[in-house]
Amino acid sequence: MVWNGVLERGANPIPGYELLRVCGRGAFAEVWQAQSPFGQEVALKVVQVTDAAEAVREVRAIRTISKMPHRRLIRIDQVWAVPGYVIVAMELAQGSLMDVLDAYREECRSPVPITHLLPFMRHSAEAIDFLNLRQHQTDRLRVSFQHCDIKPSNLLLVDGRVKLADFGLTTPMSASFGNRPRCGTPAYAAPEVFQGQLSDRTDQYALAITYFHLRTGRLPFPVPASDLRPSSFVKPDVSALNNQERFIVERALRTAPSDRWMNCTTFVQALEAAITNETLVDRGGSITDSFLGGLSDTVLD
Repeated sequence: MVWNGVLERGANPIPGYELLRVCGRGAFAEVWQAQSPFGQEVALKVVQVTDAAEAVREVRAIRTISKMPHRRLIRIDQVWAVPGYVIVAMELAQGSLMDVLDAYREECRSPVPITHLLPFMRHSAEAIDFLNLRQHQTDRLRVSFQHCDIKPSNLLLVDGRVKLADFGLTTPMSASFGNRPRCGTPAYAAPEVFQGQLSDRTDQYALAITYFHLRTGRLPFPVPASDLRPSSFVKPDVSALNNQERFIVERALRTAPSDRWMNCTTFVQALEAAITNETLVDRGGSITDSFLGGLSDTVLD
C-alpha cells in the first residue's frame, strides 16, 4: 500500500514499518514508536523537506554517521528519502534531556539536580568528542565532524544513559569540504556559526548553553528564544551560576574558539572538579523513578 502522507497509528510510511504511537512533534518533524519488519520496536523520525538538495545532504550525513557505531551515539538502522520527507529508523529512546528538565519543573519546580546533570554531561561530552576527533574516514579523507545542533532535545536517554541523536546537520571538518555550516538552533549556536563558519569547538559552545539551560531551567539570554535569529548573535549571560562554575562555562562560551576548552570532556571535568571542591548543594527534589528508569543506578559509567 502506498503511504498517503498522513502520520497516524497503523500507518506504514515505509513498507514493513507500522506506526504505534507518537513520541514527539516539532515544527517540521514527528517521531513515532514503530514496529519494524522484524518485530522490533524502533523510533521512526519523519522530517518534512521542501528542498531536494537539502534532503540529499541530510540523508548523506545520517548514513555517514550510521557507519560509525559508538556507545554514546543513537543507533541508526535505516534512512530513506521519499518525496517530501526524510525518514529515519533508529534506536528507541525513553525521552530526551529536555523531557527530564520538563519533568523536574513539573514535579519538583526545579531544574535538573547537579547529581543527575553531571553524568548526563559526561555522556554527552563523550559522544561529541568522538565526532569532533579527526579520526573518521570519508571520501578517502580523514576528517572530524561537528554535530551542529547540540541541544537538550537531541540528547536522548536509553536505559538511563545519554545518547546523541539527530545527525542531519552533521558536517565534516576538512579543507576539501569547506566548513560552512547549515545553522541548527539559534539559541545554542556559537558566534562563528552566525558568521557562516564552523570551528573544531563549535559543538562545545552548544554543550555549554545546554548545561546552563538544564542547570538553571532557562536559556542565558535577555530575550525569549523565539526572538533569536540566525542572522543576529546575542551574547549569553551566565551570571546566575556561582563564581567558579561561571568561569568554567564562560570559557566554553568565549567568542574565539581557540580560547575555549581543549574538548568537551575537559570542559565537563573542570565542572566536576569545581562542583566537588565547592560542595554545591541542590535545592531541588528528585523526580519519579518511573521516568528515569532507575537512573541513579545506571548513569555512572
